Amino acid sequence: MILYQTKTSRLSGSSWKEVCPKARRLLHAIEKRTKRQPYIRSAYFKKEKIFINYFWPHLMQKPRRERLERLKILPCAIELIENSHRKPAITISPNKPKEKLYRFAGMTPNQELFFVQIKENKTRAKYFMSIFPSIWFKE
Repeated sequence: MILYQTKTSRLSGSSWKEVCPKARRLLHAIEKRTKRQPYIRSAYFKKEKIFINYFWPHLMQKPRRERLERLKILPCAIELIENSHRKPAITISPNKPKEKLYRFAGMTPNQELFFVQIKENKTRAKYFMSIFPSIWFKE
């Protein structure tokens, strides 16, 4: 897995009330581009759509402190999805064998390692599932 160096910095803030509105604005700007399911075009997948509607429900399942750290990295993750041509780690989902999980590695401008996970289902639709800093990465 090769790292992608982002130019976009993390969201600033130290509490959920500071970071959440900034992240929602960022996601809302993506949602406003289309009347249907919101998506990001991915450079690695030859400009295929990566749907983002699974991200927020998945994030809300996490503890509050973990949510905050993940949201801070959101702009970096979006840049990585849009611009990275680097090969991800590809695994088969342990729960559903017909699903693939793509895990991209990125580095923020402050040299913080993070990972972006994209799920591909059996119909080959791709969904942006999760972001997490390297401290929570377990392989």
